[in-house]
Parts: sequence; structure tokens; C-alpha cells
Amino acid sequence: MLEIARRTLAGALLLLIMPTVVWLSGWQWQPGASGLGLRMLFWMTETVTRPWGVVTSAVLCLWFLWCLRFRLRPAFFLLLIMVAAVLCGQYAKSLIKDHVQEPRPYVLWLEKTHGVNQQLFYQLKRKARGKWVEHLVVDDKQLPGWLKKHWAFETGFAFPSGHTLFAASWALLGVGLLWPRRRFFTVALLMLWASAVMGSRLLLGMHWPRDLVVATAISWLLVTLASWGVQRICGPLSIPPAERKEIDARDNEEE
Repeated sequence: MLEIARRTLAGALLLLIMPTVVWLSGWQWQPGASGLGLRMLFWMTETVTRPWGVVTSAVLCLWFLWCLRFRLRPAFFLLLIMVAAVLCGQYAKSLIKDHVQEPRPYVLWLEKTHGVNQQLFYQLKRKARGKWVEHLVVDDKQLPGWLKKHWAFETGFAFPSGHTLFAASWALLGVGLLWPRRRFFTVALLMLWASAVMGSRLLLGMHWPRDLVVATAISWLLVTLASWGVQRICGPLSIPPAERKEIDARDNEEE
């Protein structure tokens, strides 16, 4: 358990570098940035946004099953534990959002520039909020159309970031479960993807840095418990002895 906690903590600390630096710098989001870079970050956000988040989870579940290659029964429990960790994060996010009720950065910008009463805004149903956002920004030339649609779709509260919880959970599951199997490229790719998703949430006006920090901390706790559960129920996470011998033999041949 301690080894798993150390490994996932190292991954979480890497994910926390960017939002922590942004938080301490005092950076404040403002609209106006556009171009291919921002659009690419929006695509990263879309990999987590409904319905594409379901597709992303399905692909990652299949890849984790392939990488770990447990037998049928342990593989079933592996799948169950991974999905449970991600879903628990989303459930915890919803509970905290309803309790804290922190407005999104773009909502406060709408309050400042378009006279929106953010308290009245959040008293409306989600569909009504979306229509209000669409009406307010329809003639705003500095905002790209895809961002307007995203704002109208994402009208919930900000704290903590559900997108970050989702992406960070999968990235840390990679650290917890795949690092011992030497799936270093997969782990690095998941960490870069999670970082891109987190950055997109800031630059699209959806979240404050603290939303990302807390979401990452929650995901670390859930993933640490999940990785420990996989090890206890499914078997060792390290490379099997027979496979390790094959790897060592290949390494010796290359030398």
C-alpha cells in the first residue's frame, strides 16, 4: 500500500505543478485568446465531455485490460474497480459542487460585461441557463462559436473540476497500475493528456486553479485506494517472473 501511495503521489504532484504555479502567480482568465492552440485544448476537453468521455473510458478500460492481462475473473474485478474509482470521483464532484456553489470564471465575466446576476443565473434550470448564455454571447465577435456552445452546454458550478477528476484519475491509474509493468510510454501519454485537459479548463474560462488542485487531490486518494484494491484482489502489479525473464533476455541480446 505504501509503495502504491508513493507512486501515485509522485504522479499527483506532477499534475499539480501547473495549476499550483498558475494559482500562486495570481493569473486571471480573460476572454479573447483564440487560434489553433486554444482549439486543440478544446479538443482535449471534448475527450472528457459527454458523450465522448464514455468513449474515452471504454478505450482506456480495454487498454488497461490488455496491458495487465489478468485472467478472466481478476480482469472483471480490475474493470469494476477502475470504473468505480472514476464514477466515485464524479459523484463526489457533484456533491461538492452542490454544496460549495462556486460560479465559473466565464459566468463572472458575463456578470461584469453583460450585467448577469450570477445568483439569479444559478437559480435557473440548466437548460434555461444555456439559452441565456447563448442569447448573451450570440453577437460577441471575440468569442469563437465553438466556445459559445461549450459555455452554453457547461453551465454548472466550478468547484471542483469534474473534467480534471476524470482525466487525473485515469492518468494516476496509469501510474498506479501500469508503471510496475513498464508501460512508461502509456503512463507518459496519460499524464500529458491529463495536463492538457486541466490546462484547457483554465483557458476556456471554465475553472479556477484551485478547482484543479482539489480535483487532483481527490483523484489521488481514490486511485490510491483503487490500485491497492486491484493488487489485493487481482494479483501482483509487477511483471510476472516468466515475462521478466523474456525482457531481461531481450535486453541482454541488445547489449
